Amino acid sequence: MAKQITLVKSLIGRKQDQIDTAHSLGLKKIGDSTVQPDNVQTEGKINKISHLIEVQDA
Repeated sequence: MAKQITLVKSLIGRKQDQIDTAHSLGLKKIGDSTVQPDNVQTEGKINKISHLIEVQDA
């Protein structure tokens, strides 16, 4: 399975590690969406910025 991840809140004023995590997922602006594989690394990134994103099964 894969996960579709959408950035729903701004990265302005966030800690640098959260910004870097969002960028590593390919999310830069509000509304950006990407499909990522469902693995341990992706789950860790999702947990780190869960308050900024919306996740759906793709």
